[in-house]
Order: sequence, then structure tokens, then C-alpha cells
Amino acid sequence: MSRNRLVPGVEVVAVPGRGLAVRTAEGEFLSVRTRHADENALLSLLSGDHAVPVDGELRRVLRGFEECGYLTDAVPAPHWPAARRDVRLLGDPALTGPLAAHLTALGAEPRTTPAASPTTEDLLEGDPAAVVWCLDGPVPDGLWDAADRLPEHGVAWLRCHREGRQAYVEPLAAAPGDVTSAHVRARRLAATPAHRELAAYWNGPRTSGEPVRLTVPAAALLAALLADDLARWATGAPDTTGLPARRRLRRVDLRTLTVTEHAVLPVPAVAPMPTAVSMPAAVPAPTVAPASAAVPTPTAVPTPAAISTPGKNG
Repeated sequence: MSRNRLVPGVEVVAVPGRGLAVRTAEGEFLSVRTRHADENALLSLLSGDHAVPVDGELRRVLRGFEECGYLTDAVPAPHWPAARRDVRLLGDPALTGPLAAHLTALGAEPRTTPAASPTTEDLLEGDPAAVVWCLDGPVPDGLWDAADRLPEHGVAWLRCHREGRQAYVEPLAAAPGDVTSAHVRARRLAATPAHRELAAYWNGPRTSGEPVRLTVPAAALLAALLADDLARWATGAPDTTGLPARRRLRRVDLRTLTVTEHAVLPVPAVAPMPTAVSMPAAVPAPTVAPASAAVPTPTAVPTPAAISTPGKNG
């Protein structure tokens, strides 16, 4: 068999008195039914031992593993490509710090820069492959408008922010037509009956009590989610479970570190309202028509003479 190793996350266990069982990547157990196959030889083959002789029954069982997607070739983990290593980080150090550490360990070259209210040209300075913006608070209205233009210039755009005890990791936008921060705001407003309250919360002012402290584990989780999205984009790793990364909004409960996923789609462009066409002013009709303008009454039309019809005999 060309594939003779178990894929990551899939394991085979020997169950006393019941033979072999497969633990899938989803955590389910499946029994392995064989026709008197050598279980020890099968386990050696699944571990990548090429020296084990393969008979017809072992070949049949291995083919079943391969058809179920449990076997793979021994392929090394993909490296972060050089063309996508330059990642620009903006925002709060509580999040950009651990994110930079994750990205460096994965093979990227992150650089942290100030984040005031840069224009699109400012964000493109230095020709980054991706821009990540992390906020330890709500997003002020209009702050990310310039960054939403980055995918049009071939730059990946990723962001996260906190709202009270909830944090949001927005989908990565890497090409024109992907989900931007403006799309996420519009979708969230459309999905809640409290859209006026949510818009007022974003725009402020807000009165808060004791400030919410972003804990080290919470910051590490948010940074890990962002780093994983960036690594999958950079290396082209496929999405094997859940929603596609570029159509997925993740909500993180900072009290329990629970992550929930929500599908989000781009908001289609709306055609502009047609401009009102000004009607010409009505021409006032004269009160008394002049004599020359009188419309003549048609005279009686003369009746044409009767046409005699020739008789039958002509």
C-alpha cells in the first residue's frame, strides 16, 4: 500500500476479548472486523513498518483503512513560506505579545508597529504579507475602515476585539470579496433585535464599573486562534472540520474560555438610490383663448356615392 501510516488523531487500540478498535479524530470508537488477520502484523503495518509481509487479508483490511481516510503518507509538516513571513501586528500589547511569540515559533517574522488611525497606505508600508489588529476593547466606529481595503491590495487582514466578557475573532480576509470588519458589524446588527443598543455601545460613551482584566490564559487562547488562522492561510492547510476560516466568526467567552463558531457571509453591495428627476414646471393655460387660436369645427364629411354592384349575369 502506498499509504501505511495512521493520520494524526487516529489511533488503534487492542481491546481485551474484543479485538482491535479504531479511535477516530472525532473521539469515536469503531470495531475492526477481520477474517483471522494477524493483529500484531496489522499494528506494525499501521505504525509504518515496511518489513512486515502483507498477505491478502491484511491487504484487504489496509484497503478499508485507506478508504475511510485513516491512512496517509508520511508527509512533513508544511513550512511557513518566505513570501508570507512578514506579518504586521497592531493593537494592545496584552494580545500582540503572545501572538508574536506564537508566530515566531511557527516560522513567521512578526513586527509590531503603532496603531493610531493609519490610512491604507500607512498599513501597506513595508509591503507586509498580512496585517493583524488586536483590541482589548470595542472597535470605535470607522477605525478599521482603511484596513478593510487591504485584501484589495493582496494583503491578508485579520483582527480580534473584546466587548466586556466576550471576545470576537473575525474571519481572515485574503482576497477581494472576503468578509471585512464592516460586513461583520452589519451582520451582527441585522441578527439582533437590540441593534440600536449595540450600535450605541460601539460608538460610546459607555459607563463601566470595575474594569475587565484580560487574563493571561484568555490572551493566550485568542493569540493561538489568530496564529492558527494565519498559519493555515500561509501554508495552505485545508479546513478539515467546522466552518471555513474565511467565513467564520468566533465568539470567545472569557469567563469559561468557551469558543463558539458562527457563519458569516460578505454583505453584497447595495445599488444607490436613484436620484429624483425634476419635472418641468406646468405651463399655465391662458384664461381666454384668442380668436385666432379657436379650433375650427369640422364640417360634415360628404357621404360617398353608392357603388352599384353588378348583377349575377353581369
